[in-house]
Amino acid sequence: MAGPGPVLPVVKAPSAKIAIISSSWHVDICNDLIAGARRALEEAEVSTIEVIFVPGSMEIPLAAQKAFEKGFDAVVAVGLVLKGETPHFDYVCQGLTQGVMDVQLKFSKPIGYGVLMCNDVEQAIARSGVAGSKEDKGYDSAVAALALLNF
Repeated sequence: MAGPGPVLPVVKAPSAKIAIISSSWHVDICNDLIAGARRALEEAEVSTIEVIFVPGSMEIPLAAQKAFEKGFDAVVAVGLVLKGETPHFDYVCQGLTQGVMDVQLKFSKPIGYGVLMCNDVEQAIARSGVAGSKEDKGYDSAVAALALLNF
């Protein structure tokens, strides 16, 4: 979905241990998403925030599973998948989304989903939270994870 979503309060979670898991592709945009997620988690007074980089977006679900196995309470997943000339985009987006869903249901723990799936870099920048962008999906996905953490 594009555009402004619901305004959710930043729920305080001072004892929470939260991992931000990011793809290593498009690191500039991912760093902006991480910054937004970290800002929301700091506003929530989260005590433990760990950033974990994985090679690509397809590795995010397994990394989230391992984070939960290590005792993390929630995960914020960020990254960028850009549409190219082949069906690769469709397979990666579908597999990643299903993998994230499967892991959060298996562990009954939230994964804030801030992986951008865009047609081009300009769309990604507009959603990355960088100064002047219209959206901050890193921040929004962390707020969503916090809301479910305290559900």
